[in-house]
Amino acid sequence: MPWQWNELLNATPWVPALLVVALSLVIGLVARFLIFQLIRYWQKRDKPLFKSLENHLRGSMFLFIPLLLIKIGISYVTIAPNIMSAIYTTINILIILSLCSVAIRLTNVVQDILFLRYDISQADNLRARKIRTQIIYIKKVAMVIIVILGISFILLNFASVRRFGTTILTGAGVAGIIIGFALQKSLANLFAGIQIAFTQPIKIDDAVVVENEWGWIEEINLTYVVVRIWDLRRLVLPITYFTENAFQNWTRNSAQILGSVFLYLDYSMPLAPLREYFEKVLDETELWDRQTQVLQVTDSTDKIMTIRLLMTAKNSPTAWDLRCYVREKMIEYIQQNYPQSLPKFRASLSDEDQATIAQSIADHPSERIQNKQ
Repeated sequence: MPWQWNELLNATPWVPALLVVALSLVIGLVARFLIFQLIRYWQKRDKPLFKSLENHLRGSMFLFIPLLLIKIGISYVTIAPNIMSAIYTTINILIILSLCSVAIRLTNVVQDILFLRYDISQADNLRARKIRTQIIYIKKVAMVIIVILGISFILLNFASVRRFGTTILTGAGVAGIIIGFALQKSLANLFAGIQIAFTQPIKIDDAVVVENEWGWIEEINLTYVVVRIWDLRRLVLPITYFTENAFQNWTRNSAQILGSVFLYLDYSMPLAPLREYFEKVLDETELWDRQTQVLQVTDSTDKIMTIRLLMTAKNSPTAWDLRCYVREKMIEYIQQNYPQSLPKFRASLSDEDQATIAQSIADHPSERIQNKQ
């Protein structure tokens, strides 16, 4: 049996190479299996972390460990130098790609854990939205850096590219100027993103008004921002828009929103029962955050008075629903209890006009009776 094994190994250099590859794959897959079994075991103690590790690393770890073992094992096989060089280069490239995949997925794991800590579903989520905005942008920058480093290390596996790199470094000054002009727009977007991530004129889930459209910040990417409009359309803007143009941010310092409703009523409308009913409407709904309620006459004309109702809600979507709810209830109350106080037009008649109207009524009594009926 030992003689047959030695004869098999010495028959051709490809036989031991294939054996090494097969053995490395088996050992690597077994090691991967054991690692994920350990991760599943530790899920019982720290479930979010290890669940995220399993979800994100399952695919990328499939090749990483076997490739490492293949690289170690192949060095013990005798193969022609030119073929060995090609094999080494191929394995190195695959290892770099796999390592980049693992690194990118680890950034997703870190993001998942930090997102659990900074939950934006709470009512007072200002700090969480600030941190999340920074986390998202830093993660995207880290992913770009990982990809650039991965491509660089792959190219360095080729001697011609290494010589080209030396030439580039020799003329770094001129090359830097050329590259700077070529990437001017991209660099502007990158620095605008860094400025937004740390000065934070906008944050994830901010309520904003841009281009005469009202919506929420849904995504902040390296080069563009996605605004979710209230009717579910998406407005995509370059990230430099928010550093170069004026816009409204309704939740810059707090998620709480002050909503307003305007009523236009006749002067005959008594304010005391209207104010009492307004307070009752707010007390009966969960949309109101129990912070602010104000009823004021803010304007008056020769025909109507303007009544403004102010109320607060925990966030902008809730504030919109609260405003609509209060408006409906107040109109319904006025219709049922004070219909005479709805807006009306008054006319002033001269003595001659009054006499003409009285004479017309006297001349057509049947029409007057019919109109009454």
